[in-house]
Amino acid sequence: MRTRDFVIVFLGLAVAAGFLYAAGAQLDYINSQREAMRIVINPALENAPPSLAFATVAMGAFRGLVVDILWMRADKLKEEGQFFDARQLAEWITKLQPRFAAVWEFHAWNMAYNISVAIPATQPEQRWRWVRNGYELLRDEGIPLNPKSIQLYRELARIFQHKMGGVSDDAQEYYKLQFAEEIGPLLESADNGLGREDDRYFDALIQAPAEWAQIASDANVAKFVQALRTADESFAAEADFVKNYLTLRGTQPPAAGGAPEGSAPAEAKFKPAAFEVIHAYQGNEVLKRFDVFAKAYQLRHEWKLDPALMQKVGQMYGPIDFRDPNRHFPMDWRHPDSHAIYWALKGLDIARQQEDREFEGHEVNTDRMVLHSLQNLFRYGKIMILQGPQDNAPQTETEPGVVTSPESASRYPRLQKNVYLGPDPRIFESYEKAYQAVFQKYGEDRGRKESYENGHRNMLKNAVLVFYQAGLRNEAAKIYSRLRQQHPTFEEFKVPLEQFARNRILEELDGFGITDASEQIASLLINAYALYAIYDDNAAAANERLAQQLWDHYRSLFGDNERIDLPPFRVLKYFALTQFLNSEAYPLYVRQGLLKRIENEKPELLKELQQTGEEVRQQIEQLQKTQTP
Repeated sequence: MRTRDFVIVFLGLAVAAGFLYAAGAQLDYINSQREAMRIVINPALENAPPSLAFATVAMGAFRGLVVDILWMRADKLKEEGQFFDARQLAEWITKLQPRFAAVWEFHAWNMAYNISVAIPATQPEQRWRWVRNGYELLRDEGIPLNPKSIQLYRELARIFQHKMGGVSDDAQEYYKLQFAEEIGPLLESADNGLGREDDRYFDALIQAPAEWAQIASDANVAKFVQALRTADESFAAEADFVKNYLTLRGTQPPAAGGAPEGSAPAEAKFKPAAFEVIHAYQGNEVLKRFDVFAKAYQLRHEWKLDPALMQKVGQMYGPIDFRDPNRHFPMDWRHPDSHAIYWALKGLDIARQQEDREFEGHEVNTDRMVLHSLQNLFRYGKIMILQGPQDNAPQTETEPGVVTSPESASRYPRLQKNVYLGPDPRIFESYEKAYQAVFQKYGEDRGRKESYENGHRNMLKNAVLVFYQAGLRNEAAKIYSRLRQQHPTFEEFKVPLEQFARNRILEELDGFGITDASEQIASLLINAYALYAIYDDNAAAANERLAQQLWDHYRSLFGDNERIDLPPFRVLKYFALTQFLNSEAYPLYVRQGLLKRIENEKPELLKELQQTGEEVRQQIEQLQKTQTP
């Protein structure tokens, strides 16, 4: 080849390289303009792990073809029941195509639903690991990489609502217990005297520094941090300090001899000197401030929850205060349905930002998710932690309003605690507000309108019965009046309120379901105490008889094999009494009058309640020995 030809080729390559360089230099500008003009769903991938960054560029134009092949193979493996192999392929796809929202959804669903149930129900801890892997994958990886993908928020909410909050899984009770006990300690502060239903605690969480550097810059806090690091090398690493601190605060302090008495190996890892530091700072403002910071930090960084949004969700949909209907208590974040609402609302906020409404189907289902979660919280939103059998000791409460179930805990030999869910009528107005907003949003669509109206009518029917049996007759009458006005042609609403309630109870008996048992029996017993307090003895006795019949009926149908079990009837009676005595829906003189009547006229009932109460106190004393030092 002649010299001139070499020169031409060289110049051509140089020009081509120059054009490629110029085009590459414009890429950032082009991407920024695309984002500004909203013609991309997600911003450019930034700060990705090295393996993910390599996978997204290594295959170039062939990456899409490889993803298609892997996706078809993963779907086939799923259909064949080879869930673990499908999981591996799904993980590869997420590396190759991190913006492919459908594969994140598939991957999380496969772990939370398919792989979890492939493990025997006798290994609930293993099942729970896969369910948690599923929602953590979406929360910690899928959503950060696809922050505008509405379907991922909806899928995350669905796992909380259906898989964990529902009863379709044989190990669902174990899921609820583990979830509640993991997040529960972050929701209250004994140091500050603030509990889960105190909005001031969320104010403190919001005001707490968001990052470690902010809290460490406080000279007094720095001394406390250094004291812990000197006392125990477990606190040397900044990355693990908060987690170890929270573990330390939840660990039993060491006995006089040294290691924590009766502690598990994980608890025994802390030296006695670390406990001494906590004891030395007990009651000090430094410890109070750091404790709130640590819990807020864990919520923000581990759970990906914004305390400000948590408070806002409570102010929108939390339980109302019967004394002041305009006031909402915070949500109980130990309940999976509260988290379903949180993530659904985040998804809906993303939907509102989509001008072309491309994701309307996902938006509709996400709105329904909020309504269904509020219905669930109304029906069984009160969480009670149950203590399982220990050395054949009688079962007792772990806190006021918490009852125990020896039958339910026996289902898992290693499970020493259990969960009982009860109705929370305070949620009704929050549901009603949410329903009206959704109905206005979609009510013009005839098909959707009919569906929403049918669901709303059934919810109102259930609400009438719950309020009626709880002794809140005025509330029940208001809801029943609304039903009659909205559906004047329905025969079932043409009878008086009392007759309607009796008919509904008989319907519940005929179509008895596992989720109805707890709320029906608890409501009937609470209503019986309320009626007895106002000297309506016949009605009170009728409610208690019906509660006993429901309990007997449930036991005869399902025995010990049902997913949701009931405590002994005498313990349910005690639970109902504590609920009634602590309910601000009833005047104080009525509640005091009930105790006086029981003392004077029913000594045998008083004796039974005192025995149960003694069991409660003994259990509380036992539990307090394992609480914060």
